Amino acid sequence: MFLAKKIIAGFFMPLSLGLILFLIALVFLYKKSYFKSKVFFIFSFFWIVLLSYEPISNRLLFPLENSYKALKTIPKDIKYIVVLGNGHTTNESLSITSQLNTTSLNRFLEAYRIYKNTSNSKLIFSGYEGKDTISNAFMQKKLALSLKVKSEDIITLPKPRDTNEEALAVKQLLKNKKFILVTSASHMKRAMLIFKKHGLLPIPAVTNHLAKNKGYFLSRPKAYNLYKSELAFHEYLGILWEKFKTIF
Repeated sequence: MFLAKKIIAGFFMPLSLGLILFLIALVFLYKKSYFKSKVFFIFSFFWIVLLSYEPISNRLLFPLENSYKALKTIPKDIKYIVVLGNGHTTNESLSITSQLNTTSLNRFLEAYRIYKNTSNSKLIFSGYEGKDTISNAFMQKKLALSLKVKSEDIITLPKPRDTNEEALAVKQLLKNKKFILVTSASHMKRAMLIFKKHGLLPIPAVTNHLAKNKGYFLSRPKAYNLYKSELAFHEYLGILWEKFKTIF
C-alpha cells in the first residue's frame, strides 16, 4: 500500500502531468492528428510555465503554510518535542549539516530552538532510512549530539515511513500526553489532521516556510517555483486521501 500510494501520487504531480500532456501530443502527432497535437502541446507548455510562475506556486502553497501560526510562545509544561522526518544522504566526508536536506535541517533547528527554551524536555526524532542505509531519525540524533544535547533527552523512532505511521508510533510512546509537533508549514495541516484522527494532542510548531508572500507578478518562471507547486499538490492530494479514508 505504501509503495502503491507513492507511485500513484507521482503521476499527479505537476511535472508528471505536464509530461503526460506532452506525450499525448506526440501520440497525436504520430497519428497525424495535427490539430489535437497542437492543442496538447500548448496545454503542456502553459501548464509547466504557469506552475513555474511564482504568483501561481505561492498562491497554491500559501493557504497550507498559513493554516497554523508560528509557535512564538512556548508552553512551559510540555515535555516532548516530536520532529517529523524528511530526507538526508549519508556521506561521511560531509558535515552532518550537509548530509541532512534543507527540510530536515529546518525542522531540526525549530525543534532545537524550542528545546533550548524549555526545561527537562525530550526531543523525539522520527523517520526511516528511505533510499539511504541510515534512518533520518538517527541522523537528526547525530546532529543533536554534536550540539551537546544530552543523549537521555533524545528518543528516536526509526521505523515510520510516512506521517500516519509516525502518528501511530508517537501514540504508542506518549499515549494521551500533550507534545509539540514540529514539521514544515506546508505539511502541518495534513499532519495535524492525521495526529488528531489518532486521538493525539499535538501543539503545532511550523517551520520551513517557502511561500513567504503571494509572489511577485514580474518574476520569471523558475524550477524552484515548480518544486513549490509540486509540494502543494502533494499536500492537497494527501489531505484528500485522508478525508477519503474517513468517509470509506
